[in-house]
Amino acid sequence: MIRGWEELRADLLARIRAREWPPGGLVPGEEQLAHDYGVARATVNRALQALAEAGVVERRKRAGTRVAALPVRKARLDIPVIRREVEARGQVYSHVVLAQQVVALPAGAAARMGLAAGSPAVWLETLHRADGQPFAHETRWLNLAALPDPVPDFGTVSANEWLVANLPFVSGDMSFAAEAAGPAEARALEIAEGTPLMVIERLTQGLSGPITFVRLCHPPGHRVVLSL
Repeated sequence: MIRGWEELRADLLARIRAREWPPGGLVPGEEQLAHDYGVARATVNRALQALAEAGVVERRKRAGTRVAALPVRKARLDIPVIRREVEARGQVYSHVVLAQQVVALPAGAAARMGLAAGSPAVWLETLHRADGQPFAHETRWLNLAALPDPVPDFGTVSANEWLVANLPFVSGDMSFAAEAAGPAEARALEIAEGTPLMVIERLTQGLSGPITFVRLCHPPGHRVVLSL
């Protein structure tokens, strides 16, 4: 059951990405969508407007809403599986969970994920290795409501790989920054405090809401290649 325009937007986006409506194709009208989903027409309008602002659809009076033939505002990026990144370099991948616990989501992480402070979450700290050497230090918040019960064993398969395989995302954002290593990063990556790091932060949203917010810290020399 759709409970608001955000969930409706996510579901419509998933159908567009599944090519139910191809690029240039006409999306059903507001009245039809309101009937199909059992929501108010205003809810449909808000969801379609959000998709239009993101460049996913184009809306024109008396011409309806169409999937953008050339959605140039945003590039579609896949979430990389760190194990595959390491193996593509001809190296042996391994990982170790440094910490994992169910906690009440603190205010800062809650605001970033769009959840209420105190919501149940999984806090996870992982070290990824390549040929036994530190490759990435990962700290991650997971929305407990998005996970199965019991929580998967992330010591066997990393959270990164498990999420890509089991919880497809429909939207999100990613940022890149250069930051100095703090005590935790320095200790995990076996480098001196203050060493420049490449930091990648990523938030992913599923059909039912936020899935995870992750921070990946890579030691000097790391290179990121993106396909658009």
